[in-house]
Amino acid sequence: MTDYLTQADAIAGELAELRHAFHRCPELGNREHRTAARIEAYLRGLGIPTARLLDTAVVGTLAGGLPGKTVALRADMDALPLTEATGADFASENPGCMHACGHDVHMTAALGAARLLAARRESLRGTVVFLFQPDEEGRGGAERMIAAGALEGVDAVFGAHVSPELPLGHVGVRYGKFYAASDTFRIIVHGKGAHAAEREKGVDALGAAADMATRLIALPKALAPGETGVLTVGTLHAGTAENALADRAELTGILRTLGPEARADLKRRFREAVNAALDDWGATAEIELRESYPGVVNDDAMTALAERAARGLLGDDRVRVIDRPTMTTEDFGYFLMERPGSFYHIGVGGEKPLHNPSFLPDDRAAAIAAAVHCAVIEAFLGA
Repeated sequence: MTDYLTQADAIAGELAELRHAFHRCPELGNREHRTAARIEAYLRGLGIPTARLLDTAVVGTLAGGLPGKTVALRADMDALPLTEATGADFASENPGCMHACGHDVHMTAALGAARLLAARRESLRGTVVFLFQPDEEGRGGAERMIAAGALEGVDAVFGAHVSPELPLGHVGVRYGKFYAASDTFRIIVHGKGAHAAEREKGVDALGAAADMATRLIALPKALAPGETGVLTVGTLHAGTAENALADRAELTGILRTLGPEARADLKRRFREAVNAALDDWGATAEIELRESYPGVVNDDAMTALAERAARGLLGDDRVRVIDRPTMTTEDFGYFLMERPGSFYHIGVGGEKPLHNPSFLPDDRAAAIAAAVHCAVIEAFLGA
């Protein structure tokens, strides 16, 4: 295996500067214009041609000197609507916007991998497609990138996320179900207003909504053994007076499940619980259940390949098989629905969690991740 760690360490200073530039200029989903321009300029400087999709998505294609397969590497680009509190000298210069999920590291690592692989393009077997995706934190740019043709000709796809739960320099792989699918809901319950002393003359929309919320929260307990789900009612708004029945109530929330079977089961139970509450209270409702991210389910063969590559690069003591999935969501799952691949974690250590205003991964994480990406890509193209 090529000694990508040593090569990445040699460009660590350059990558740190690049990461700082991304961090200073965070942009929200579908507004990553300066970010995309910086990515394009860097790739073109390496002699890697680029194309634009979805206005801000960037696709770079590195053709090796030898024939072979095509592999894609994905990095997300968007930031979060948070006010930074890291105190770093390269802190966000865009008020109310911050790279609090590590996407600045993701982009830098992918560009670092592009630099290292471009340096040996003549001996590179096959083609590497670099996918820089907008709007992961919003409505999901992955699905739209795929619809625009981002995976045409691609045989496999890989990606990674920084993880403060792993020490710096460590990698975590997960077989099978990794991230949860998510579905959001909005329910508007219609009742009939009446004086609180004469409840029989009205239909209590607030009572129906409260009953509904209680039923919904309990639903994951009824999933089949081995299936996992979480249902959250995040808001409930109703009523205008303390002595009147509310004629309208609104609930919003989210369902999270691992795997397609649990997802279908919980959605079915959701509708049954809503309708049962409406029947018991004599209310009606408008029900909106919006399908969101499909969850991340890694391909076993591709995950085994990534694990072997990471162990060969870092050593057995720095690679961990993650034993539990996460109920957070990630739209990388859309890519895995179309192509075999794997999504792994890059350790960054630290005390602050993701999406925290003080989250600030070590600069060294980008160089390490770049080396890991190269090892995985080489393993796939050489397999």
